Amino acid sequence: MNSPDLTQRPPRSARVRLGGFVILPRILDKCRATLAGTNGEFNYACPLDQRFFVFTGIDPEALKTEVAKGLGDGALLAWIQANAPLQRADHEIEAWSRFRDSAAPGDNASRAYISGAIEKAGGAERDDLATWFEWLDYDDYVSFGGA
Repeated sequence: MNSPDLTQRPPRSARVRLGGFVILPRILDKCRATLAGTNGEFNYACPLDQRFFVFTGIDPEALKTEVAKGLGDGALLAWIQANAPLQRADHEIEAWSRFRDSAAPGDNASRAYISGAIEKAGGAERDDLATWFEWLDYDDYVSFGGA
């Protein structure tokens, strides 16, 4: 599997799903880029990624070991499904993914952080960015030249 160069383009959106899991394709992109030294400002196993690791019980270093083998997304999903300490039913994965997709900053410090980041990126007029994923998509877009 080719490693993405995250100095040239962002990882996949946190909204993209693999096996029903949001965040997972983004995690895999960041992990591959980290292993290749092309992760730029993106961090594998960041606080957002930790949501997935806590939900599945997967150890980030164990997943990194599997990614280092050069496996594709499908093989990595199969490994996760076989090795996750917290086996989740499809309906649990769907509910968790829907919740994560619509999650918004829940405290004043997080809201202030997001508002500051949006303003810094030139989006002071963007009052439509309410969720974490909306902010990530916007940040990825403007960080790579979008207006």
